Amino acid sequence: MRLWLVRHAAPLVAAGTCYGRLDVPADPGATRAAAQALHAALPASVHVRCSPALRCRQLRDALAALRPGLAVHEDARLHEMDFGAWEGQAWDAIGRAAMDGWLADFAHHAPGGGESAQQVLDRVRACRDAAATHAGDVLWITHAGVIRALRLLQSGIVTLARADQWPEGAVPFGGWEVVSVPGPAARG
Repeated sequence: MRLWLVRHAAPLVAAGTCYGRLDVPADPGATRAAAQALHAALPASVHVRCSPALRCRQLRDALAALRPGLAVHEDARLHEMDFGAWEGQAWDAIGRAAMDGWLADFAHHAPGGGESAQQVLDRVRACRDAAATHAGDVLWITHAGVIRALRLLQSGIVTLARADQWPEGAVPFGGWEVVSVPGPAARG
């Protein structure tokens, strides 16, 4: 099974702002351009799952306008990491002590009282395992954190031990990558 990991278009939010679950819109022009490029690249038949975030739903709607009859299902497991009380704050304003606390126990500390990195990894794993039951291609319209979590799972890591395990480098806004996902029997 091929899994298309698509990141929403650039959000309309001030640079340096923490916005995991913060429901910010994406740039409309960039969303249309991303949908057009994706439409041209996708196979004719694809099973689509979408994060409930506005910026992802915008891309979903733009793609659906180009593909009448496209069935898309929202899936909360594809939402970005929840940063709790940090949401909407400038990263610089969060403070060094709070950041150090998170990095000291990256896997299990819930930054801002939101969600831990291990919780993100666990829900992405559940979503990946569900996707692997589909024949053909599956498309996720999602976020950088979810895509990074999937990369970690693809490398065989299901339990985080250290912050430096979290993959660096994000799929660009409006971009995607395609990975092969073995069926449940092949994963053991």
